[in-house]
Amino acid sequence: MRRFFVLFVALFGLWGCSSVNVDHYRAQQPVLELRDYFNGTLDAWGMFQDRSGKVVKRFHVVIEARWEGEVGTLDERFTYADGSTQRRVWTITRLGEGRYTGRADDVVGEAIGEAAGNALRWRYVLALPVDDKVYNVDFDDWMFLMDDKVMLNRSLMSKWGFRLGEVTLSFVKRAPQ
Repeated sequence: MRRFFVLFVALFGLWGCSSVNVDHYRAQQPVLELRDYFNGTLDAWGMFQDRSGKVVKRFHVVIEARWEGEVGTLDERFTYADGSTQRRVWTITRLGEGRYTGRADDVVGEAIGEAAGNALRWRYVLALPVDDKVYNVDFDDWMFLMDDKVMLNRSLMSKWGFRLGEVTLSFVKRAPQ
């Protein structure tokens, strides 16, 4: 019985790791160039759903984004429906050929990004505080540029290959002032 359980967990873990490759979107338009889209002020509205699909959190994010050469800074200020706030500052480095790395205070190690066509895939581990504990959870984050102002984002959150929930966001780029 124990062998069956180990085999089941291993197969489930491998199944959970399989996904679409970002190259699948290479021909999709408009082409997402992070330095163009994440430049200036953006608004995003989002929600977190637990694994049953129940909406647990709703939020609005104001993002101030700027680039200096190949390095971008995204200063994200979250306001949740319950009135609480949070700030995350990303430092993103463009490596070329659609590859990026990213760092933030609550990201464990480095985020890895791949872009092709209208899509960007971010993979990273987030240190997520829950009650009095902090859990390191995996994020598989997909962004799709719809036009020059709107981008949609879907993130799957998991731990040890088990799906914990999903974050959905809609970004809207503000017109330059």
